[in-house]
Amino acid sequence: MVTPPPLSRRAVLLGAGAAGLLSACSAPAAASDPGVVDVFGAQQAGIARPAPPQRHVDLSVWDVPPGIRLSALLATLGRRAAALCAGGQLADLPPARLTVTAGLGPRIVAAAGPDLPGAQDLPVFPGDDVEDRHRGGDLLLQVCADEPLVAALAVTELTAGIGMTPRWRKTGFRGPSASDGSARNVLGFADGIVLPKTDVELAADVWLDGPPAVRGGTIAVVRSMRLDTAAFHALPVTRQEQVIGRRKATAEPLSGPELDLGAKTPDGEYLIPADAHIRRAHPLTVGAGVMLRRSYNSEEGLLFISFQKELRTFVATQHRMSEGDALLRYATPTASATFLILPGFSADVPLGQALLHASS
Repeated sequence: MVTPPPLSRRAVLLGAGAAGLLSACSAPAAASDPGVVDVFGAQQAGIARPAPPQRHVDLSVWDVPPGIRLSALLATLGRRAAALCAGGQLADLPPARLTVTAGLGPRIVAAAGPDLPGAQDLPVFPGDDVEDRHRGGDLLLQVCADEPLVAALAVTELTAGIGMTPRWRKTGFRGPSASDGSARNVLGFADGIVLPKTDVELAADVWLDGPPAVRGGTIAVVRSMRLDTAAFHALPVTRQEQVIGRRKATAEPLSGPELDLGAKTPDGEYLIPADAHIRRAHPLTVGAGVMLRRSYNSEEGLLFISFQKELRTFVATQHRMSEGDALLRYATPTASATFLILPGFSADVPLGQALLHASS
């Protein structure tokens, strides 16, 4: 797939043609139903809420052809999302905590403002095996629900007749969540233990706080990983634990009940090996912020999704891992992209309005 050419600011704001295809969709009042997640708010749903994350994700990346009026496209996505997430729109299926999270790729963001967060693309990392058609993209739709059929049908309803071109699409699933919100991945280890969870932590490491056009948004990184699960599971459990840096049965760090990267044996060996994943990816060793990860198991292995205030948080972490993370011997990235997740919206303030208004 050929990457679309750079957009002018005028093209982003004033596109025509396909705008006439976008149909309005009014949202019914949200029920007092535990299966309904409020779509409105200062931040989009599907990131920090609901907790724990839903069991299934349908993640799709799209290109926006010339002639699409972006403001109309986003407004329609927001209206449709509000209606779907409130329930009663998908073949009478329960909403199953459905959420829709939308983001814009660097090409679109740079056209709106080259200095905006999200205008920078991901580099190519050592070990990547990513075809051009699986790299980048203009628009991200992360659709999560506790039932896979609900998520799949929602994607169909969201994108019907709006003129976008599909680039790549992946689905994923999570096992039952533990009390700390973590869930086991296909390697058999608990994932999602070290995350920002409180409002203070989220404000420090996840939510963008300026300029106003992006305030309440965040930067997403999505990477599909092919895992050599057969080779990993062939290792003795003690070696698996050394690769990860945690006990497989309990998720306890190899240093003991508390994570201690400096802990050593009487012989001076690190209890958590130098190439263990939790050491290589830990914010203290990277010198970057904490990522909010919402990763899912997939048919290929792992659908990695992270949210962070700065793209540097992920880039620095990935570079640190590339220098010697034992886990990367069993993981090969096959799709890679980053997006500016737009701020939250309401019935009166359409999705993406702040960004597009500031750019006009």
